[in-house]
Amino acid sequence: MNKKPQLFLFHFAGGNRYSYNFLIPALSSYFQVYALELAGRGKRMGETLIKDCSLACNDLYHQLKSILNASEYLIYGHSMGATLALLVTEKMEQELQAPLHLVVSGNLGPGIKDKCRYNMPTELFRQELKILGGIPNEFFENEELYNFYEPILRADFEVLEKDYLSLVHHKIKTPIYAIMGTEEEGSKDIDNWKNYTSGLYQGKLLSGDHFFIHQHPKTLATIIKNCYDRSRVLQY
Repeated sequence: MNKKPQLFLFHFAGGNRYSYNFLIPALSSYFQVYALELAGRGKRMGETLIKDCSLACNDLYHQLKSILNASEYLIYGHSMGATLALLVTEKMEQELQAPLHLVVSGNLGPGIKDKCRYNMPTELFRQELKILGGIPNEFFENEELYNFYEPILRADFEVLEKDYLSLVHHKIKTPIYAIMGTEEEGSKDIDNWKNYTSGLYQGKLLSGDHFFIHQHPKTLATIIKNCYDRSRVLQY
């Protein structure tokens, strides 16, 4: 009996392997789903936080490589996870086996300057997190909880922001499907992603802010499944 294709999920800044628990039930009938996580959170809490983009890419690459067991797989990443998914896809193309499709969300792609959040003063950093949305007020009202997550968030933002211009040199052959929320700043520039693949590209806007994915789990799962079906047809 043929194995289901694999799907690897890359979390957003401040996230962990549990961040996609809302989405996995809608995907598991189609895929073997694996939510990966960087060091310093979730089940890897005892490990040192990663603050370098290339180190984060290598970390996820080795995780994916170690559990890849199907002839077909896809990668999905949201926000920070989208950037790292692009880099890991490039590395997989060069060194092992390319995914059938890359699905990204909540991210405009390389080359579009974002705010530099990782070294902001504490109060300004709090305000930026509120602007991004998707974080309940209880998080900001509970000092112990906020102080626990702040270093994780800063480390993840540093991964993305410290050397963002270097990211424009990465390009893949794998098809890209990009999604953003209609209320996200710069969402009109979503098609910037087409510059980072020589393969097929498609972009789509869904209603909501940066964390629109929580309002659209079934739609997101359908998009990922359709990407798999379309890539399979094109491959054969």
